Amino acid sequence: MNSPFHLPAGKALGGPYAVDVSPETAGWGFADLRVLELPPGGSHTFDTDESEWIVLPLSGGCTVTAVDEFGRDTFRLDGRDSVFAAVTDFAYVPRDARTTVTSAGGGRFALTGARCTRRLPARHGPASGVPVELRGTGNCSRQVNNFGAAARAGGADGHGFECDRLIAVEVITPGGNWSSFPPHKHDEHRPGEESVLEEIYYFEFEAHDGTPGLGYQRVSPSGRGRGTDVLAEVRDKDVVLVPDGWHGPSMAVPGHHMYYLNVMAGPEPERAWLIRDHPDHAWIRDTWPDRPVDPRLPLYTAPERP
Repeated sequence: MNSPFHLPAGKALGGPYAVDVSPETAGWGFADLRVLELPPGGSHTFDTDESEWIVLPLSGGCTVTAVDEFGRDTFRLDGRDSVFAAVTDFAYVPRDARTTVTSAGGGRFALTGARCTRRLPARHGPASGVPVELRGTGNCSRQVNNFGAAARAGGADGHGFECDRLIAVEVITPGGNWSSFPPHKHDEHRPGEESVLEEIYYFEFEAHDGTPGLGYQRVSPSGRGRGTDVLAEVRDKDVVLVPDGWHGPSMAVPGHHMYYLNVMAGPEPERAWLIRDHPDHAWIRDTWPDRPVDPRLPLYTAPERP
């Protein structure tokens, strides 16, 4: 099924970015994602304009400098070898700042952003402070690195990082497992139950003996918005846009771990991840307490605080 919401690797190129999804290109109001690839000694400068951003190393390390009318902040990010190797530190940079990313060794860096109204201070997010969560059990087991998470249904859960609008997490699904399941949605304002959030999925896969991995992503219409309908074979560096609809499952083929970066933002006055499970599949959550978590997880944990 061809869909305008599935952007295979290379289709979302924009200027200096290997991936460039903006509110303008996505046709929505808030969520941004850029993927910046730098050679050794490379540097890139951009203006944050009306958006807040988290600079997240996917591979390699970098230095991030943000300059605005309030001063200059510089953060050194140790980064990691790959998304399958370790939790990474990151940097938050505010709106209305000129930001420079420089990498001595080169690497690939995600810039996760959201249109916002408040200016919050620039900050370094240490890898040791990233909550690593194991969600689901059995073949629904997955690992969630909550580096930019927000409160979930029922209130704050200790996984929050202060942003104005931006919500971002990493999900690792072991080969053969399903994540984003049961299918869920967040395209309707239902106070205390569901929030309106645009969402971006960016995928990477662990190769096996040089053979690249792949997976499958489903988004089905919820009766709201654009009637988003996606059934896509996703590969390394593909993007799926979710302006509305029931999203899930995300399926990793056996033998290849699947990674995706979720970026979410929306118009809600409260920054919260409030979702509604698909009524046909919500029962699956009730089976999780009776099954063990996949023993392959966690792939890694956050380092201890110094």
